[in-house]
Amino acid sequence: MRLLKGLRIALAALTANRLRAILAILGIVVGVAAVIVMMAVGEGARREVLGKIQALGTNLIIVSAGQVKNVAGRPQAVGSVTTLDLRDARAILDECSAVARVVPVQSRRMAVKSGTGTTNSTVVGAGEEFAAVRQFRAGAGRFFDADEVLGAQRVAVVGQTVLTNLDLRGGVVGETIRIGNVPFEVIGILERKGLNYAGVDEDDQIVIPISTALRRLFNVTHLNSLYLQSRDERSMALASAQVTELLRERHRIKPGLADDFMVQTQGEILATAQETGQTFSLLLGSVAGISLLVGGIGILALMVISVRERTREIGVRRAVGARQHDILLQFVMEATALSLLGGVAGIAIGLAGGVALSYATGWPTAVSPLAIALAFGVSAAIGVFFGAYPARRAARLDPIVALRAE
Repeated sequence: MRLLKGLRIALAALTANRLRAILAILGIVVGVAAVIVMMAVGEGARREVLGKIQALGTNLIIVSAGQVKNVAGRPQAVGSVTTLDLRDARAILDECSAVARVVPVQSRRMAVKSGTGTTNSTVVGAGEEFAAVRQFRAGAGRFFDADEVLGAQRVAVVGQTVLTNLDLRGGVVGETIRIGNVPFEVIGILERKGLNYAGVDEDDQIVIPISTALRRLFNVTHLNSLYLQSRDERSMALASAQVTELLRERHRIKPGLADDFMVQTQGEILATAQETGQTFSLLLGSVAGISLLVGGIGILALMVISVRERTREIGVRRAVGARQHDILLQFVMEATALSLLGGVAGIAIGLAGGVALSYATGWPTAVSPLAIALAFGVSAAIGVFFGAYPARRAARLDPIVALRAE
């Protein structure tokens, strides 16, 4: 009962000074809206990256030549190692029982020509099971088969970005393009995939048989990487351990020395991306939280001014029986009411702002219930925290001194 009475008095006091209350609330509104929008951007980016990692393939394990480190959240190869080759790929398939498929890969950027069109694209030499392991599909035509890999045929499957850069249209299957100075027949066009989790355009590539790439185009015998597929999700850890042990033995790496390759499971890539995404969201939320702090300072200033202006009112209330606790409760509730009203308005504006930002820029946004609860809870806590000092100051006023105030 006393709490409801204190709430009515607090709302009446705020209504009596509407403009001042609105100006104090604005800081909270802006702060909460900023937190909601920033966390929505971070969460949307995190979900998009996770979706792209899951789209890499099923039960995927990536073996990279040399070491791979995450720089600004993106994997980058460190050093140049030439020890990974086709014999390693065959040995893994023969000796690692938990591995179902192995796709050798060698790639590099090269000049590509067709008629009068010229571009630079990533040329990927891969085994015939590349499409199955990496979940690529041919939107037109087909992928090359085992016989074409064995015969080192000059056939290519082309990505959508390559077609655009060469100013080619859909009917290019059967046409000839030149990679470097070597002619290739286009036998298929990749379905659009977009950017992968590392920010690389997977449509800006041309896939050719690995044997053709090594013998006729790149003139090398080593590989960039191997794409492996474990027999099922439960055997991924076992497959990773078997591959690591086998490659260390084949590369004659002594105990205690670092590997000249890196094995990453899809789960490990996912965990790294989640950690990076959480850090990004936390950073954005922290930056936006500064405006909440500014809003809290505005409430503090308003309440200090309010205590000074209502000194006589406080004296009258004390004289008619109000206790220090009642005065304390009244001013804390006024500050909390300001924060909660600002929090509700800020959440509504933040939700609308997230949708508008996504529509205007094309950025993915996703507002989680946790972000809403966090913003609302922080706004309430700010009201209590910044209202505590002026409330205690009001409660401690001497009634006689307060009644004498003009």
